[in-house]
Amino acid sequence: MDDQNKNLFLATALSFVVILAWFILFPPPEQPEIDPNAPVAIEGAAPAADNDLAVAPAAAPGSAPAQAAETASETTEAPRVTLDTDRLEGSISLVGGRIDDLRLKDYRETLDDDSAIVQMLDPAGSDNPYYALYGWAPGAGLTLDDVPGANTLWAIETGQTLTTTSPVILRWDSPAGLTFRRTVAIDANYMFSITQTVENTGGATVSLAPYGILARKGEPDDLKNFFVLHEGVVAMADGTLSEIDYGDMPDFNVIASEGARAEVTQVAESGWIGFTDHYWMTTLIPAAGTPYKQVAKYDERRDIYQTETVLQTVQVAPGETKNASTQLFAGAKEWETIRGYEKGGVDGFLDSIDWGWFFFLTKPIFAVLHWLNAAIGNMGWSIIGLTLLIKALLFPLAYKSYVSMAKMKELQPEMAKIKERTGDDREKLQKEMMALYKKEKVNPAAGCLPILMQIPIFFSLYKVIFVTLELRHAPFLGPFQDLSAPDTTSIFNLFGALPWAAPEAGSIMALIFIGILPLLLGISMFLQQKLNPAPTDPTQAMIFAWMPWVFMFMLGGFASGLVVYWIANNTITFTQQYLIMRSQGFKPDILGNITSGLKKAGKPEDK
Repeated sequence: MDDQNKNLFLATALSFVVILAWFILFPPPEQPEIDPNAPVAIEGAAPAADNDLAVAPAAAPGSAPAQAAETASETTEAPRVTLDTDRLEGSISLVGGRIDDLRLKDYRETLDDDSAIVQMLDPAGSDNPYYALYGWAPGAGLTLDDVPGANTLWAIETGQTLTTTSPVILRWDSPAGLTFRRTVAIDANYMFSITQTVENTGGATVSLAPYGILARKGEPDDLKNFFVLHEGVVAMADGTLSEIDYGDMPDFNVIASEGARAEVTQVAESGWIGFTDHYWMTTLIPAAGTPYKQVAKYDERRDIYQTETVLQTVQVAPGETKNASTQLFAGAKEWETIRGYEKGGVDGFLDSIDWGWFFFLTKPIFAVLHWLNAAIGNMGWSIIGLTLLIKALLFPLAYKSYVSMAKMKELQPEMAKIKERTGDDREKLQKEMMALYKKEKVNPAAGCLPILMQIPIFFSLYKVIFVTLELRHAPFLGPFQDLSAPDTTSIFNLFGALPWAAPEAGSIMALIFIGILPLLLGISMFLQQKLNPAPTDPTQAMIFAWMPWVFMFMLGGFASGLVVYWIANNTITFTQQYLIMRSQGFKPDILGNITSGLKKAGKPEDK
């Protein structure tokens, strides 16, 4: 076959191999069962029965031996402060002052109207404990008795319900003559503001360090474990982004305590740290310009994953009051919301969304997609609009490519003569071919460029559709009500005409009995392929003939939004190539190419 078709074949085969390797080498594993919750104790304190509590930061240097703090039995029925905003509902436990009950009003677990709304945080003692905890690490002259801990019973000083207009102030009086207050406020979205205050009414100067903790028991139940998505710790420290998978945390080098390992980072100016799931995130955010210690920790004995921010130790003289203000993000990873927080001063917060290695493509691609969706109001049509914009951007390259392909077609008779004249002398064949290309000003590799350009764009769009929240449960047309999920239609039930459900997504049956979108994908690839003559080699002709249908079954399990993009891309490419080739005086014989391809795939080449 000529160089043009050879390069096209290699580029197509390369993209096929890369995509197929994703599913062969990195299949999503079955989710393991999480062990029942085990009792957990505060560091240096007596065990707290029936609790799943975080391990508090170590006491400041020079402190007295740690003693058990004042405790109160914690259950899901502990005294609470109600939390209610337009976007969130839940409560704050007065035991420890923990933010441990949070639900997202705008998001449901499934597409069903009666599906439960998404639960973000859960209290200790529940099936999946996950919460935020604040406190003070004792310094010189103080013990754990003297500072509030995870089991301290707080009193409400101001407010009964936390809303966007009504903050809540909690109070606890220490036996050491210290009065602790914690003011909790929340904005219209997902950002909590936490102000911790200590007033020294005693007779001696004390030292202590404010901290914040995020802790969760075990890995999330819905952990995807898919290589294209990061789940685990995400942190920013003075402009450097860190992503740590849950599976890597037991291998930390620093031994924080018996059974616990940690990774510690000193932050000089600004940063944040927390846990990110597929669509949700919790993040501790100290005030910009505040030096602090950033910690990611895993306690193997208790199976607790933990992140901490420990601010600098402060000295509080008699009659003096000190405070520390931080923020807590707990909610959905909405691009516009997170971008707003970044503009408001949270450095690099938009990088908490996993943009991947091709971030220089995924970020602008999503920004355009978001803008189109805001204008059109339908994510499926927005993906098609994005495809049009990408094809328009690549049109100059495509035009040169298709013009070159048309000229190559015109040179087919002359190329056939050269092959006949040179026989088996490949070196002479190459020289005469290169001379012909140079004379006619044709680049045989030009046809590969649009395909090669599409590979990183395809991967980037796949990343955008798989990772970003805005595609979750995003409807398109008819049965396509979730563009982040595979096509739910199937030949098995005649695309919904028969009264039984389609095979479960991801099963072998679902791959065999494919839906409407994969079928359209295969047809569009087939027609686009037939704009070009079939290879002269029968083996290559057979591979090309099967390629669209292999892709049809392989991509059938991808997110339907990605398949919509690929169908639109194939359709636009077919139209562009057909019109450009016609403008060059060449009328593509699609039906003839189909017939020719079938004949060459079915019989050996004449010698």
